[in-house]
Amino acid sequence: MKDENATKDTVKVFYNSACPICNAGVGYQKQRMKTCDIEWTDVHVDEKSTTELDAELDFIRERLHVKDTEGNIQVGIDAFIALWEESPGERWKAEMVKTPFLHYMADTTYNVFARQLYRWNKFKGHW
Repeated sequence: MKDENATKDTVKVFYNSACPICNAGVGYQKQRMKTCDIEWTDVHVDEKSTTELDAELDFIRERLHVKDTEGNIQVGIDAFIALWEESPGERWKAEMVKTPFLHYMADTTYNVFARQLYRWNKFKGHW
């Protein structure tokens, strides 16, 4: 049985500021969530911060990673869902994208986009 009075972990977001599109998106999300208890970790500035993710740095650069309130690592569209669940006014997005068909479509679209964006960033020499 879980103790309802136990405090949950802070949500921790791992993002890559070297990608201009990722950095703009995270900047927007930070602004929306400025009243939320979120720890924002830029893996471009602090590569050692990625050790708790147990993943290759390039994979972390390619896709958004979130350590949720339960300490689970969420990647890609599931990372967005974890963020939206913590963000006032965006919880509806999390609920909508969690439905099976939309989750599949969003996950597939995100992964294709993230892969292409990663390749573009490497081509441009952002890291």
